[in-house]
Amino acid sequence: MLSDALPLYPLYALLFTDTGLGDGQISLLFTLWSVVGLLAEVPTGALADRFSRRGALVAAGVSQAVAFALWTAAPGIWVFAAGFVIWGIGGALSSGALEALLYDGLAAAGAEDRYARVSGQVDAAGLIAQVPAAGAAVVLFPIGGYALVGWVSVGICLCAALLALRLDAPEQTTPDEPQGYLTTLADGIGQVARVPVVRTAVLALAGLAGLDAIDEYFSILAAGWGVPVGVNPLLGLVVTLGGAAGAGLVAYTRTPRHSRQAGLLAGAAVALAAAGALRLPVGMVLVAVFYGLYRYVLVLVDARLQHVIEGASRATVTSVAALATELSALALFGAWAAGGVLLVAALTLLLAVVPLVGGRR
Repeated sequence: MLSDALPLYPLYALLFTDTGLGDGQISLLFTLWSVVGLLAEVPTGALADRFSRRGALVAAGVSQAVAFALWTAAPGIWVFAAGFVIWGIGGALSSGALEALLYDGLAAAGAEDRYARVSGQVDAAGLIAQVPAAGAAVVLFPIGGYALVGWVSVGICLCAALLALRLDAPEQTTPDEPQGYLTTLADGIGQVARVPVVRTAVLALAGLAGLDAIDEYFSILAAGWGVPVGVNPLLGLVVTLGGAAGAGLVAYTRTPRHSRQAGLLAGAAVALAAAGALRLPVGMVLVAVFYGLYRYVLVLVDARLQHVIEGASRATVTSVAALATELSALALFGAWAAGGVLLVAALTLLLAVVPLVGGRR
């Protein structure tokens, strides 16, 4: 929650424009950020497996703090670019490491069956954190501008890193089977390539998680459906809280069968299509329904992947899924460009009729 409750999140794009950057320069910065994340995703997952997943989470928080400190102290295009490189590497460090640390920590306590419940709570906390982040941005900016917002965000990142130090870290390898970095990397990639159930789970998670890129378009949807600018952020929070409710609900329900998961995802597609057909402000409520059902199923599919991974390369395998997710998000962007929200709804329905998870070993 701390790592997502950053008041700079809703404002950093405005920081770029107010510094004098044009749309093309900002797009280049976002592209740089994405490319760095793609290149670093799997290698940093192997680093977390080989050395310390807890250390990877701490380093991720510190990296983000350094990036925001640079932006706040000396805003400019080259500093923004350097910050995105540092932040991209930090984001890759935390991707995979958190899931692996959580699953193995639960497994060490004999409670790996609780992974979906706890993971859902983690996802819900990250989404809910956007509410105080937005509120803090509204309060802090009139007082101290981007500087105050930036330094507060730096402090919150460091607090998140310090909190990560308190996480218990179970042994990642047995003492009689030490693995080098390259061996760990090869094992993780090889497990995805040679074990059908792991490969299927990775592809299922990647295909589904790529849909999450739709959150970039929620404000655009609202504006296009006649929502005034002043009310737009509030309706955006409604959708966000819908997603948080869906992810958090996993902790309080029995895991549905795979066919029911597919049915829930199909229901999400129908809700999104209905919203797109209405094209009215009330449609944002249906978008919130879509997002809640989608996040519910996403938590379950992520849990399935964690259950089928074996060995000490859990973060590496999860990072492979995250890398594939970045690529599958391109399909979402393409669907949006070609047919808007209705084509995205069709893509969601397509994912509902393919196997979400593989069979047992």
